[in-house]
Amino acid sequence: MANWNIANLEYTNDADKGVTIAHWRVTAEDGEYSASSYGTTSFTPDASADGYVAYESLTEETVLGWVKEQLDVEAIESALADNIAAQKAPATLAGMPWVTEEAA
Repeated sequence: MANWNIANLEYTNDADKGVTIAHWRVTAEDGEYSASSYGTTSFTPDASADGYVAYESLTEETVLGWVKEQLDVEAIESALADNIAAQKAPATLAGMPWVTEEAA
């Protein structure tokens, strides 16, 4: 299961403090394996729009909803799962047959 969070917000330097950019991170874990993705999503704030949420009233859940509306959440979470699967069963390994792991 992926864990989404907001890392930071950028907003207008005026009375409305309209959010212009949300920095987000998503992390998936499976035992000792983990994968994450970080990105930004841009917005054009409009304080006169229906449903506008004042900066002081924002919650992480609200902003994550905005972010996820603009992203292909399924593709991002699938890529994290693929990354973890590749960590568990890597396509290639490294080493030299004449060197034991103890000597390495």
